[in-house]
Formats: sequence, C-alpha cells, structure tokens
Amino acid sequence: MAKLTKPARDRISATKFAFPKQRKEPLENAAHVRNAVARFDQVKGVTEAERRAAWRRIRAAAKRHGVELRSG
Repeated sequence: MAKLTKPARDRISATKFAFPKQRKEPLENAAHVRNAVARFDQVKGVTEAERRAAWRRIRAAAKRHGVELRSG
C-alpha cells in the first residue's frame, strides 16, 4: 500500500478515519482497514472512549470493504 501524501490525506473526510478527531488511521479501502487493525494498539494520545468508538468504525469499515476480522 502506498503511503498517503499530505494533500491526499487532507482531502479525506474526517468521518473516514478510525480516529476522526486526530485524523489517524484512514478507512477508505480494504488495505487501509487492515492497516488500521494492525496499528490499532500503537495509536497514542486517545481516550478509551475514543478507542472504543474507533474500533466500532473499523468493524463497520471492515464489513463494508469485505475484510474479515478475527477475534481473539
């Protein structure tokens, strides 16, 4: 997956990020969703409530983009 350039990242709606307030972990496509899952525990500076909400957004994006999430 190619890294997003700053202009491309800036064009993404805040609602398309796992952490919209911080604009962290975009969820635009399947590759981004898989990356957000892999990096989820590495995100710093967020509250537990923001983390729970981000996980809900990641799960919804995974379903939308056909990404299977494994539990456990």
